[in-house]
Amino acid sequence: MKKFTVLLLLFTQYIVCSQNQSTYERPPMFSNCESVSVDELQACFDTNIYTHIYNTFKVPESVTEKNYNGEVVVLFEVDKEGDFRVIYVDAIYEELKTEAKRVFEEFPKIKPGTYNSKPTYKQYSISIQIPLVNQTVSTKSLSKDEEKAEKENQIEEEVKKEYDSVNQSLVPYINKEFTSQLNIPFTHSFYAKFDRNINLVGTNSHTASKPFIYEDVSKYYDFQAEKEALKKGKETLLSRKLWNEHLVRYQTEKYWFTIDPIFDFEVGKDTDADFSSTYNNTRGIYIQGGLGKKFSFYASVFESQGRFAQYYNQYAESIRAVDGAGIIPGRGIAKRFKKDSYDYPVAEAYLSYSPADFLNVQFGHGKNFIGDGYRSLFISDVASPSPFFKINTKFWKIKYTNTWMWLKDVRPDAVDENGAYLSKYMATHFLSWNATKRLNIGFFESVIWSKSDNRDFDVNYLNPIIFYRAIEFETGQDAGNAIMGLSAKYKVNDNVNIYSQFILDEFSTEDITGGDKSWKNKFGYQLGFKYYNAFKLKNLLLQAEYNRVRPYTYSHRTPQINYGHNNQSMAHLWGANFSEFVLIGRYHYKRWFGNAKVVVGSRGLDFNSATDAFSYGGDIYRDYDERPSDTGITVGQGNKTTTFFTNLQAGYLINPATNLKIFADVSLRNYNPEAETETAFKNNTVWFNIGVRTDLFNWYFDL
Repeated sequence: MKKFTVLLLLFTQYIVCSQNQSTYERPPMFSNCESVSVDELQACFDTNIYTHIYNTFKVPESVTEKNYNGEVVVLFEVDKEGDFRVIYVDAIYEELKTEAKRVFEEFPKIKPGTYNSKPTYKQYSISIQIPLVNQTVSTKSLSKDEEKAEKENQIEEEVKKEYDSVNQSLVPYINKEFTSQLNIPFTHSFYAKFDRNINLVGTNSHTASKPFIYEDVSKYYDFQAEKEALKKGKETLLSRKLWNEHLVRYQTEKYWFTIDPIFDFEVGKDTDADFSSTYNNTRGIYIQGGLGKKFSFYASVFESQGRFAQYYNQYAESIRAVDGAGIIPGRGIAKRFKKDSYDYPVAEAYLSYSPADFLNVQFGHGKNFIGDGYRSLFISDVASPSPFFKINTKFWKIKYTNTWMWLKDVRPDAVDENGAYLSKYMATHFLSWNATKRLNIGFFESVIWSKSDNRDFDVNYLNPIIFYRAIEFETGQDAGNAIMGLSAKYKVNDNVNIYSQFILDEFSTEDITGGDKSWKNKFGYQLGFKYYNAFKLKNLLLQAEYNRVRPYTYSHRTPQINYGHNNQSMAHLWGANFSEFVLIGRYHYKRWFGNAKVVVGSRGLDFNSATDAFSYGGDIYRDYDERPSDTGITVGQGNKTTTFFTNLQAGYLINPATNLKIFADVSLRNYNPEAETETAFKNNTVWFNIGVRTDLFNWYFDL
């Protein structure tokens, strides 16, 4: 205790002596201030600060153009090592803040301020007048309490300006969508414009998984240069909005967005119909934008009424939902509008985020497509939009696409007692590998399973690299419908490439070698050819494609887990049991364009009669156990039907920013089943059509 008391007295004596020492403060000192008197040190420091700012600060041109009069307030510190550090900058324009920080970064290292002869940090505030003048600057040394009060005041002043600064931070619009994570709207005609660029020999691009995002394609195709080349009209607001720009566009340094109307106004005549005319009346709006550099968003809403060619209306009604007037292929469930028309609203949206250069994640409601052809035997965009979650991963010479989708079965047999449609789920993997600078190989697998009392979304299929066929066996072969596929593309040269797909639903080696054409051999294939700048005519694309799918492919003994959504196929729109040849030509010159398409094919339909109710393998929504036999299965069996379809279209691109077009086309369709049934009618259609359309998705009228 005695020792503790002595130590306490000694410690108290040190404190008292320390507090009685005379204090001495000196401001930081530039080298040219070392010879001045103590009383003039602060003034010398102030003068050096002012001189450096006046000689170094450059008012940004964008601020000068606005004739701005104001100030930039800087709170800064000279630390114990004599380095300048900016703590806070207050200015209306970000450019002024950036410039102030740059000026202070160029201050030389000086002698730090001292307190009782020991180095210490010193904080100061200064106001820089804009426009820059040869002003007398008064820097103010701040005590600890003053420093705190100064920071609080600066924060208050800044937040009071926050609302006004939202508008004041507006910057010129520079088409950030062209380098964003937004999807490029997938239409075959638009993608044909840059298809050659991304397929040049030696590129490390991956072209099967669609839609593409602008960020990936912009390195191969200059969207901005193309937009400038198509620019027309006068520099009036009305002219710009009509011919060149988005209706509403807003951009700051941190975010941007555009708003545009959607139009699809068409009128036509079907010579085979028992009504006077066809029409489509679509109005809508779409919004797209970005937050920062890695996050993009898109939303579109369509309100539509229409009456199409008679064959198309008949097909829409043949696949109708239990409580609908029809399903418009590729769009969705329709209700009756007036006497013989349809009302079919559609909404699509997604969020796109790229946390790293090699990764893009999307969540939304829309469509996906895998393939290099006009058709896809893997995943196509012929069905209605559906909710999806997608991950694209790129590294080395590989792109790996994982997609999970939420689908619906709208058949009467799939509706519960509350009238709700059956939910089912689809998970897919697609790995694209550039084996050489000319050869690309793709590996595909997918599985579909339905919601039930003891099974919802199965976490087994969340694994992005697992083999679905193995999981199908673990959970029960009837619990899921797994499909595998293989694709290939070979670039013969910069103007020619060959592509293919092979889909395998089920097969039996024993049955294949047996030569009896077993029903178990469920597979299909595609062979295609593209010729860019055909016959040395720039922007002319010729494409030829052959598709063949054996009966019962994509179907299942449990119809709820077939390869479909909303009574439409998730692959080829003809389902299965068909062979088809497609020939396409596309050409564009400046804003003018022309497209030609010929489809010739045959397929086997069901008779659906009292004497023949068998499934012949074309309708993927039927139980494949309803087949007439196990062997002797051939493509086209059943009610053999031949189809000839051709379409010629020409038009003019009104606005490249929104892909608004005016067009006219004519379609000829000859549909000839061996036997007419309730759902298969012979017809010979000539359909004339003219319209103006915001072209954001593919229409498939070649049923």
